[in-house]
Amino acid sequence: MIKILLVDDHVLIRKGLSLILSHYQDITVEGEANDGREAIQQAYQTKPHVILMDVSIPNGLDGFTATKEIKKNLPDTKVIMLTMHNEVTYIQKAIEVEADGYILKNSQGGELYEAIQSVHTGRRYYEVGLPQEQIEKLYKKKGKKNADILSTREQEVLRLTILGYTNLQIADKLFISSKTVENHKANIMKKLNLKSKAELIQYGITNNYIT
Repeated sequence: MIKILLVDDHVLIRKGLSLILSHYQDITVEGEANDGREAIQQAYQTKPHVILMDVSIPNGLDGFTATKEIKKNLPDTKVIMLTMHNEVTYIQKAIEVEADGYILKNSQGGELYEAIQSVHTGRRYYEVGLPQEQIEKLYKKKGKKNADILSTREQEVLRLTILGYTNLQIADKLFISSKTVENHKANIMKKLNLKSKAELIQYGITNNYIT
């Protein structure tokens, strides 16, 4: 029996995943968590075989950070990133934190089951529409963080932007105004000579601002 831990901040998504997985006789959901810190605690308690980990989860620890911590202390536990992000930079980050698989939330139930079976038997599962050659190149590539030219607050804003938070959500989380968030983003773009949000996200992930 393959023991699963579900990590997502949306209850309906967790319940939906649990329902899908209930149709497979060789899988059992051992626990659920709604943020990264709880995911780590649940992983230590339940010792799951496979964790389905969302990337953009609130309350401090994102899915990448939680995965890195879990893989360091529970190396036999497999982690599949389950997310809506299909950008190469997110996939590269998943590889860097040693996630065993990466699957999109709009995938079919059969694909999810295949992903679980694959990582449980020691294989990688990165079915993200990229050629296998490109996946292999990402495995060989190591991101190195550049010398910081951003202030601590700017780095916080950048990190939360990468994780998909809106200006209002960032403002609430950092106890500042939305206008201040906008000003921080403008300063970041100017310092880094970036022209778009996509470039900003790629820079942040490549330079390990969410480790």
